[in-house]
Amino acid sequence: MSNTRLLSKLLHLKELKIKWFVFKNHGKELHLGVKPYKNGCLCPECGQRGWIVRPATDERTWTDIAVFGLQVILHYAPKQIACRTHGRIQEEIPWAAVQARVSSRLEFRVCALSQIMTQKAASEILKMPSSTVSDILHRVINRVRSGHKIRGLVTLGVDEISYCKGRKYATIVYDLDRSCVVWVGRGKGRATIDEFFTKHLSEYQRKRITWASCDMSLAYTEAIKHHCPNATLVIDRFHVVKALNEAVDAVRKEEWRSLEGEERKAIKGLRWLLGMHSRNRSKGQTRMLNKLRNSNRRIHRAWVLKDEFEHIWNYSYVGSAENFLKLWMTSALKSRIPSLRTFVKTLTLHRDNILAFVKRPLTNAVGEGINRIIKIVKNRASGFRTLDSFTDLIFLTVGDLDIPAQIPSGLRTL
Repeated sequence: MSNTRLLSKLLHLKELKIKWFVFKNHGKELHLGVKPYKNGCLCPECGQRGWIVRPATDERTWTDIAVFGLQVILHYAPKQIACRTHGRIQEEIPWAAVQARVSSRLEFRVCALSQIMTQKAASEILKMPSSTVSDILHRVINRVRSGHKIRGLVTLGVDEISYCKGRKYATIVYDLDRSCVVWVGRGKGRATIDEFFTKHLSEYQRKRITWASCDMSLAYTEAIKHHCPNATLVIDRFHVVKALNEAVDAVRKEEWRSLEGEERKAIKGLRWLLGMHSRNRSKGQTRMLNKLRNSNRRIHRAWVLKDEFEHIWNYSYVGSAENFLKLWMTSALKSRIPSLRTFVKTLTLHRDNILAFVKRPLTNAVGEGINRIIKIVKNRASGFRTLDSFTDLIFLTVGDLDIPAQIPSGLRTL
């Protein structure tokens, strides 16, 4: 077996043939002269074979995956060919993308490693600077997603995330059926979500959306109602319960400030008990809360109303749920508790969208799960200063397009 054939076997170079090799830089670099093997002179646009117009003149180089601590560099001079459909064009390079300076399998390895570790750790494995890894990743993601269009979006979810030490925000749009991110936009206002609907979805796609879920932000709810006429908007259950818990906790804080000395001991340690769901409380904790009927009637009344509100999520008929909500809102208003009255105003504003939960128990739970993955990505990188870098990692890990799978498979692994 010849040396070139042995190298070809060791490096798994299936779609090219080694003509020569040489070690440079004190044995740290392996330079290989290669050429396409049985698939040369192909058009990169249509894949049809063309005829040579101009022989190879200018030699190009491509960086490949480091092997055994050696940086592998491929050398080849592409030919100019004439295609019947696309005219004069440079032949296809089977081991790299058009105008790329690295091989396809190096791009695949960069994407695969960046999904599970920091770019600094990936750069140590790949024996290259972390800035180079970041540049390769950015170019690959932009190239793969440049012609990508959102497809099959029926159930929409909208939420916001923070970056840059929590000082800046971005809007995330999810496909809740497929559990993936379809779009990331700068900011969290009405203009941001309008940009998604007007620039990234056609009129047919907007009409095709039948379900949507978001928090109680008017920027999101009004935008969904305006752009998606056939969509049923369901306010996320988590945000409704969160608003009610904050209203109950406001009562506890108000009572704490008004009491002194021994009277405070009666309500000490109630913060987490008041916010706990009834199915998660023990009998002893429930008895402790019931004692508030004698020691602090305002907190007890707020807690009872909170527990009663949990029943709305168990209804299967919209009419019954609506009657229950009306009675509950009347009881909350009669309690004369300011924070609960404010919560009732919020319910009145979003009543139809909250009752839509009975038709389909849709929540942003999938979106919150994706947000957890996004936070892991952000914490792994110790934060992001720019949204572009953050967006790259979001699309790479939880995007609607499997980016590593779009890289040609011929030289994908080593």
